[in-house]
Amino acid sequence: MAHDHTHVREFFGARAAAWDTRFPDDGPAYAAAVAALGLRPGDTVLDAGCGTGRALPPLRDAVGGTGTVLGADLTPEMLAAAARAGRHRAGRLLLTDVARLPVRSRALDAVFGAGLIAHLPRPQENLRELARAVRPGGRLALFHPIGRAALAARQGRRITEDDLRAEHRLRPLLAGSGWRMESYTDEDTRFLALAVRTG
Repeated sequence: MAHDHTHVREFFGARAAAWDTRFPDDGPAYAAAVAALGLRPGDTVLDAGCGTGRALPPLRDAVGGTGTVLGADLTPEMLAAAARAGRHRAGRLLLTDVARLPVRSRALDAVFGAGLIAHLPRPQENLRELARAVRPGGRLALFHPIGRAALAARQGRRITEDDLRAEHRLRPLLAGSGWRMESYTDEDTRFLALAVRTG
């Protein structure tokens, strides 16, 4: 699934309408991850692979009325679900590939990516594109509301060492893409890697 946008669209498109009802208790985890990003009023932030937009309201709260919130996703059905939930009022929804962002270089203060990395077709190149769009010193949060082991158990598989979210894989991947990992948390209740844009 990670290398085929058509399959990604089909997978998420078929599940978009019921997505939020499958994970009704994730709100506090999203809010905590957004808080860890350290946004300030007036910042410009992108939710990359925003899905149904669950991060958009806490991102809007963090940047305030003077800030800018963008939500980008490949799947029209996910963006439609975000709009039906009223989350389009918290940020501008963009139907686009995060591998080719329609923003100028250094335009963003931060990027939030929930469940994103597993769906990047070319992770190093794609993370480099996110870095292009973020100012030096800007921040990246790679998040999932449950940790790697809990997610693997939910999906009926075993956690493996080649998982890009494993710290020993993610740290050099980020470093080679214009980011410096600042912190790494992988526990049952959340996965959160925070990085700073270098250069």
